[in-house]
Amino acid sequence: MMAISLRCRQTINRRRIATALALAGLVSIGDGLWIYAKARLAQVLLERAFAATVATGQAIRPWPWADTWPVARLTVPRIGARAIVLAGTSGQALAFGPGHVEYTPDAGERGVAVYAAHRDTHFAFLKDVVPGDLIVVTRADGRTLHYRADHATVVRFDAAGIDPQAAGHGLALSTCWPFDAVTPGPLRFVLYAMLEGSKPP
Repeated sequence: MMAISLRCRQTINRRRIATALALAGLVSIGDGLWIYAKARLAQVLLERAFAATVATGQAIRPWPWADTWPVARLTVPRIGARAIVLAGTSGQALAFGPGHVEYTPDAGERGVAVYAAHRDTHFAFLKDVVPGDLIVVTRADGRTLHYRADHATVVRFDAAGIDPQAAGHGLALSTCWPFDAVTPGPLRFVLYAMLEGSKPP
């Protein structure tokens, strides 16, 4: 009788554990779907805000509580990469797209414009860009600029050596390195590109 009771308790405990694991799995799947849906919706809202910014000439926030707004669209046609670049590099900005690093010139202006993004999301495509690739930047004022990927380098975050005031018209795209790492580290991958028709510094 005692053995039967013990078996019943073990069966009940196994069922409770199985139910708890199933619920935890459903919650994880739900979270993943929510994050994916939120990311897709954010891209739609960013595209709309960018189009409105170009049309009106005013900085349009993608949602009312955003602490950033679109400043450019970045595309690499050969690999089909595309991203809306946001003003600044706050946590919220980088959660939704590349950020235009503060105190660097706008794309197309004299110096080096710097865009930064996460390696596992918006700048994951940088590993596929090769020297000579066309990089198209459309600014919020509607001006479209054509850059050519020049070279890439890996540097420490505190020794990037990017001079925003350098001669010429450059673009630097920066993300964490290595691309497949799962923990943060001190290294950064920087891809340099030059505006077509401009002379290198």
